[in-house]
Amino acid sequence: MGKITGFLEFEREHEASEDKRERVKHYREFVGHLTDEQAATQGARCMDCGTPFCMNGCPVNNIIPDWNDLVFRQDWANAAATLHSTNNFPEFTGRVCPAPCEEACVLRINTDPVAIKSIEHAIADRAWSEDWVKPQPPARRTGRRVAIVGSGPAGLACAQQLARAGHGVVVFEKNDRIGGLLRYGIPDFKLEKSHVDRRIEQLVAEGVAFRAGVCVGNQRPGKGITDWATGTIAAGKLLGEFDAVVLAGGAEQPRDLSVPGRDLEGVHYAMEFLPLQNRRVAGDAGVPDLWATGKHVVVIGGGDTGSDCVGTSNRQGAKSVTQFELLARPDDPAFNPVWPYWPIRLRTSSSHEEGARRDWAVATSEFLGEGGRVTALKAVRLKWQEGRMSAIPGSEFTLPADLVLLAMGFVSPVRSLLQAFGVEMDERGNAKAATDGASGYATSVPKVFAAGDLRRGQSLVVWAIREGRQCARAVDEFLMGSSELPR
Repeated sequence: MGKITGFLEFEREHEASEDKRERVKHYREFVGHLTDEQAATQGARCMDCGTPFCMNGCPVNNIIPDWNDLVFRQDWANAAATLHSTNNFPEFTGRVCPAPCEEACVLRINTDPVAIKSIEHAIADRAWSEDWVKPQPPARRTGRRVAIVGSGPAGLACAQQLARAGHGVVVFEKNDRIGGLLRYGIPDFKLEKSHVDRRIEQLVAEGVAFRAGVCVGNQRPGKGITDWATGTIAAGKLLGEFDAVVLAGGAEQPRDLSVPGRDLEGVHYAMEFLPLQNRRVAGDAGVPDLWATGKHVVVIGGGDTGSDCVGTSNRQGAKSVTQFELLARPDDPAFNPVWPYWPIRLRTSSSHEEGARRDWAVATSEFLGEGGRVTALKAVRLKWQEGRMSAIPGSEFTLPADLVLLAMGFVSPVRSLLQAFGVEMDERGNAKAATDGASGYATSVPKVFAAGDLRRGQSLVVWAIREGRQCARAVDEFLMGSSELPR
C-alpha cells in the first residue's frame, strides 16, 4: 500500500486554489488538482494499517487503499476503474464530499490524514480527460420498466445501475433541468454543471430516459422553492405503467424560524436564493430579482448550505456577511478522542476564507423592518450546559440586515409526493423503508421503493449515491428474483 514508510516521510499536501481576492469575481471552480508527483506522494502516505477504517468511514465503501496504491504506482487507468467500481460519480464527491473517509484514516489519530479526497478528485478528472469513462449499455434488455422520481445523486445512481442491469428506466424531475440538488442547490464555484451534463449524456447512452419539468402526483416543491414544473403525472399512472417505482427526491422542507417579523420582505430561505444564481450562470432569462449586492447579509445556520450562501453573497458584492450558528463554537483538539467517527470540530470552508463574520451560540429573536422590509434583527447569546441552551441575561444585541437567509437545515421531503402514493411515513415525515432484509428499500406500498434524502432525511451526496446503488439492487431482485448488481 503505497510506500511502506511513506506516512513517516511525507507531509499532507493540499490542492492549489485561486487567490480568494480573484475567485470572488466569478462563479467558476477555483480548486486545482494535485500534480502526478503530488498525488503519488499522497498515495505513498497510505499506510499498511491492517484494517482500513477509511473504507468504513466512506458511505459507498470506496476501496481507498487500492487506488491510493495504484496512484502511487502511477497506474491511473486501474485506479479509475477501481474508483468507479463503488462510486458512480466520483467527480461529484471529489468536489463536494466532506470526506468522512479522511476523519476515519488511521493517520488521523495523531496527525494529518491521507489526502483521500484530493486523490479521488485527481483520479476522476483524469478518467474523463483520458476518455476512459464510456457508456456501459446492457448486453440484453429485461423488458421491465422502472420509474424514478427525482434526478439528484440518489436518482441518478439508481437509474444508472438499473439501466446497466437491462431495465427500461425513466427519470422524472419537476425542475426544468436534470440534476436535482447537484443542479440547483450546489453553487457553480463548487461544482460546475458541465460535470452533471456529461454524466447525463452517459446515462442517456446507456438507455436512461429523462422527463424534466414534470411533477409526479401533483408533487409541490418545498417551502421557499420555486415551482418550475410545466406538467404533472398522476401517481396511479406511474404505478400502472411501470413494474417498479423509486422515490428518490430530496428533503426539501426547510426548517423555519417563527419569530416576530418573519414575514418581512428580505427574509428568505436559502433555497429561494441559491438556485437563482445557478440559473443566472446557466444563462436563463427572467430570473427573479433577488440579490445580495450592496446589502448587509445575515445567514442563519452554520452548515454547508449556510456556507454556500456566504460564498454566493460575497460574489454578488454584499456590503457585509455575517453567519450565525445556534451551537457553541466547537473546539479543535490536537487529539481527536472520537476517532474513527465524524468529529465535532471547527471547520472553515473556502467561502468563509473569502470573507464572513462568524458568530456562535446565537439565537435570533426578532426581525425588525421599515415599510414592510427587513432592516435589522435582534439576537441573544446563548449558554450551553449539559446539552441544553438558555439565553444569557443582558446579552441581547441588534445587527443591521438587509437580506436574511435561513439555512437551518431541512426537516423532511415534500409530503404531497408520499401522500400521492400512499406511502407510510416515519416520525420525521420521511418515507418509511428499511435498508436490510429481503424487502430492502421497499415502502409500505407494493412495488414502490424509496432511497436517498427522501428516505433517510437530509444527508450527503455520497450517502445519496450509496442509497441509490443499494436501492437499485433491491429493485433488480424484486423484478428478477436475484441480482448481480453490487451493493
